Amino acid sequence: MQIYNTLTRRKDVFTPIEPGIVRMYVCGMTVYDYCHLGHARVMVAFDVITRYLRHRGYDVTYVRNVTDIDDKILRRADENNESISSLTERMIEAMHEDEARLGVLPPDHEPRATRHVDDILAMIETLIAKGYAYAADNGDVYYRVRRFEGYGKLNNRDLDEMRSGARVEVDEHKEDPLDFVLWKAAKPGEASWPSPWGEGRPGWHIECSAMSKCCLGETFDIHGGGPDLTFPHHENEIAQSEAANGKPFVNTWMHAGAVRVNHEKMSKSLGNFFTIREVLEHHDAEVVRYLLVASHYRSAINYAPESLLEARKSLERFYNALEGQALEGLSLEGQSLEDVPVSDRFEARFAAAMDDDINTPEALSVLFDLARELNRAKKESPEQAPALAAELRRLGGILGLLQQDPVTFLKAGSSALPLSEEEIQAKIAERAAAKKGRDFAAADGIRDELAALGIILKDAREGTTWVFEKPEV
Repeated sequence: MQIYNTLTRRKDVFTPIEPGIVRMYVCGMTVYDYCHLGHARVMVAFDVITRYLRHRGYDVTYVRNVTDIDDKILRRADENNESISSLTERMIEAMHEDEARLGVLPPDHEPRATRHVDDILAMIETLIAKGYAYAADNGDVYYRVRRFEGYGKLNNRDLDEMRSGARVEVDEHKEDPLDFVLWKAAKPGEASWPSPWGEGRPGWHIECSAMSKCCLGETFDIHGGGPDLTFPHHENEIAQSEAANGKPFVNTWMHAGAVRVNHEKMSKSLGNFFTIREVLEHHDAEVVRYLLVASHYRSAINYAPESLLEARKSLERFYNALEGQALEGLSLEGQSLEDVPVSDRFEARFAAAMDDDINTPEALSVLFDLARELNRAKKESPEQAPALAAELRRLGGILGLLQQDPVTFLKAGSSALPLSEEEIQAKIAERAAAKKGRDFAAADGIRDELAALGIILKDAREGTTWVFEKPEV
């Protein structure tokens, strides 16, 4: 099995520290708001990775942390006029609801920063004792970046080329602009904990170094997260952990790709920012999960109406193949399904794809071949169909897919979109022709007609796109 390692910038043979055991840590959410599509990308990517490692026989300990104290949380709690604990508990509960709807299995451990302050303080004190950190006169504690010789190795950056700026906090109390905060002195009225340097709270980066050590030890197998975390967060984790522990921190670094909306970066300022629950109000959760799985975990995903329609069509192909095949408690002439021979070429090809850096697009192509074989068997060799259907369901389950009742899924899909994609495009073309002919009343009428069906048109310089929003009942 090979995994692309961000640290080495190549695919490496995956060899756990302890044979048969995998210890994995993934940076989780800062719980000041509802989870968005970028969070869903990371959730689903590492859910698939965990599922496959377990399918392969590994004993996996999966840790995903929660950041429940930071500047954004303090600001949001103040804006809402609610306590920090009320805000974070509410957002954590919502996060669990979102991941459950997406079929994401809960991690084995979900440490929270506020519950590991003692571990964080102990690590900071070790770094100070070793000369890697210093207390400033304002009560903050900083990490000496230039003291750590390996700084920049994850991102292949040279210290002398780095500039203070958007990603590097400038502070007159630092010895060097590149230094980053480990402990932040509390402002009046802020949530705080006692420390040798006065009342304060942890910096963001030190949280993960302390929590991963507590849950998985000083060196572990896999560390993952979103694409925006490689620098500075993960770079700083390496510097903290290796300086404090005197050992390599992580063997394999894995990073999920970004989510783009209509080929643009998702951003609140662009008005294309969607929370998971907003998306799931209008789209089947498995359709959204399929979209996230259909791209390689390291690739960027484009979230658009067309891509969701394609995801649904793909799932419909699978469920149409599975329809009419009872998948539980089946037997053929006294044999259980486990005893019915099914060509191992599907399993072998599926495993080869997933062993190649979790190549889910290639794994899905194997499932499409299996679905075609199932459709052929239903017509030509009905006695083979149940075992093929069970295999399709089993392999799909490794990706967290194809576990619904086929009839239920297909029935829901048939009534979801009131017009076909071709009919919608024809209406858009008709509207464009009306606008060109300066018949604006007709153009507005077409727009309103589609809007009444939940099809919302969006005009842009590049042309007209659309989204489907289920009309309120």
